[in-house]
Amino acid sequence: MRISVDISLYPLSQDYVEPILAFIAKLETNPKLIVKRNSLSTQIFGEYRDVMDCLDSDIEAVFEQLPESVFVLKLVGMDRADIVDV
Repeated sequence: MRISVDISLYPLSQDYVEPILAFIAKLETNPKLIVKRNSLSTQIFGEYRDVMDCLDSDIEAVFEQLPESVFVLKLVGMDRADIVDV
C-alpha cells in the first residue's frame, strides 16, 4: 500500500534552519521515496513500510541530536504524489 505523509520539523533552538535542511536531505537519499519540499512542510510518498521505516530511523536521529524538537505529521492512506502541487 502506498501512502503520503506531510511532515514538518520544528527544532526549538536559535539555529533551526540547518537541522531542517539536513533532515530533508537525508530523506531525499532514500531511493524508495518521493520527497517534495515546500516552504511550510515536506511531502513524502512511497510504500507504507518503506516510509515508516525511514521516518522511524530519521526522526530518532533528530531526537538524539536535538531532543527539543517537534515533528508534526499528517498521513494519508493513498499516494497523492501526482495530486500534490508544491
